[in-house]
Amino acid sequence: MHTVEPDVVTDVLIVGSGPAGASAALALSTYGVPNIVVTRYASLADTPRAHITNQRTMEVLRDLGVEDEVVAKATPQHLMGNTTFCTSLAGEELGRVRSWGNDPLVQAAHDLASPTRMCDMPQHLMEPVLVDAAVARGTNLRFSTVYKCFVQDSDGVTVTVEDRLRGDEYTIRAKYLIGADGGRSQVAEDAGLPMGGQMGVAGSINIVFDADLSKYTAHRPSTLYWVLAPGATVGGIGAGLVRCVRPWNEWLIVWGYDVTAGAPDLTTEYAESVVRQLVGDDEIPVTVKSSSAWTVNEMYAETYSDGRVFCAGDATHRHPPSNGLGSNTSIQDSYNLAWKLKLVLDGTASPKLLDSYTAERAPIGRQIVTRANKSIGETAPIFEALDGLSPQTPEQLWANIAARKEDTEAAEKQRAKLREAIAFKVYEFNAHGVDLNQRYPAEGSAAIVPDGTDDPGFDRDPELYHQPTSRPGAKLPHAWITSGTRTLSTLDTVGQGRFTLVTGIGGESWARAAAAQDLEIATVVIGPGQQYEDPYGDWARLSEVADGGALLVRPDGYVAFRHATAAASTGDAERLLTEAVRRILGHA
Repeated sequence: MHTVEPDVVTDVLIVGSGPAGASAALALSTYGVPNIVVTRYASLADTPRAHITNQRTMEVLRDLGVEDEVVAKATPQHLMGNTTFCTSLAGEELGRVRSWGNDPLVQAAHDLASPTRMCDMPQHLMEPVLVDAAVARGTNLRFSTVYKCFVQDSDGVTVTVEDRLRGDEYTIRAKYLIGADGGRSQVAEDAGLPMGGQMGVAGSINIVFDADLSKYTAHRPSTLYWVLAPGATVGGIGAGLVRCVRPWNEWLIVWGYDVTAGAPDLTTEYAESVVRQLVGDDEIPVTVKSSSAWTVNEMYAETYSDGRVFCAGDATHRHPPSNGLGSNTSIQDSYNLAWKLKLVLDGTASPKLLDSYTAERAPIGRQIVTRANKSIGETAPIFEALDGLSPQTPEQLWANIAARKEDTEAAEKQRAKLREAIAFKVYEFNAHGVDLNQRYPAEGSAAIVPDGTDDPGFDRDPELYHQPTSRPGAKLPHAWITSGTRTLSTLDTVGQGRFTLVTGIGGESWARAAAAQDLEIATVVIGPGQQYEDPYGDWARLSEVADGGALLVRPDGYVAFRHATAAASTGDAERLLTEAVRRILGHA
């Protein structure tokens, strides 16, 4: 039978250049895997879109070598955190929440949890950092190239794409296909990925504009200003939102609309009227740059792959921007998948390793979709405190807001209710546990080796508080250690596309066992007089293993295997480690 030769051949084809696609390309190129990115658009993102960048994502970007560039271009954490609730920027302030790690106690938890700091990095600035680094390391990028369809067989995937400039179609043959083509993913649809939840549960409008709002914001610096105005509860994300893109002259407004009635006509006049209502100042010059309608979704994929086709990012989890989880989860999806593809492609691992991608990431996707949508509902009590949910005239809402200032028992109760409702938004703006407590269960993923211990659970609310552990399936705990005159994180000793064995004095048999494996395993020994020392004692406290015990850490920084004590002999260590490696790589 005559087989038509493909026009282009590569190892991995990535559809989409957003956070998921760009980070997949960056990781793959960093690991030396040939890849091509195609995007239907003629440029990278031209609007801010996703922006909150949490500590786990910054750890990923640190390992991929672009953390410093992101920090240089992002709005720093200390300018993110006075989340303000008001009647307009120029109007009455109803209260604030110290957000995004800027509460002193939460900041201490951030400092203890990670070597990185969260920041505000708008998508139109993030994408070029990721894509430029990917291309510099070997990614081939094709703009104005539309994915049309794929056909897969036992050896690979043949993808048909259309060149929008020439108007013709050609084929790309890849060993694996990654669909990172967003919330209306054609790749996910063509792959038949089963979805839970629903699309289009509410309607929102984004309005990007320039205006110098420093007189209303510089004294209470924040990423987000929430406006409780008449009409704010219609559709959307629960209230009107003025979001800072760049302090203090680039902005994005999110305003709701009734999704059953359809989006309004997004004229410049309409956009300006919304801006004026939420800013509350008709004199300040405003330049509307763009406006677009979108829907609030609550949908997640139950399976992330079909054969050699994998999906990541918004293709698999579609939700509102609440909690700032979207691009973070997208980048972390790709980081999870990339090292697995690398090891399968170079023959080190069995394709069975790739089954762990869905097992590990699908529960996370479902969790963050649920969490983001739950945050919308958590705005309602603020309106309830002002009797602002029932249909009424604007005059009545303003009267309710004014009533809180009266010297009456009812007003005192209203003030207390409002304070309590605003403080509860900590679940959206300081959800440190949601960011960092992602654990992969060994019973679900073959790439995690159970150590026989019971799941310790969490001592405090797992959405609000990070609780480090070295139990298999958890991210390696961060501790500051030293090497000569250098101070570095335990996270800096792992990653870089390879497995790492972490042990201490008395763990020599583990080190010898690691050296005997066919798999490349770096060895890190922490203790007095060793390559790495623990001067603060933090690692001894967090490691949860004896000095002679061992942790095998995957390229994505997750603990895959743990033995709490020294091995009885080198032979015993080699047997245990070999069994673990075989299971992880799918050879068991």
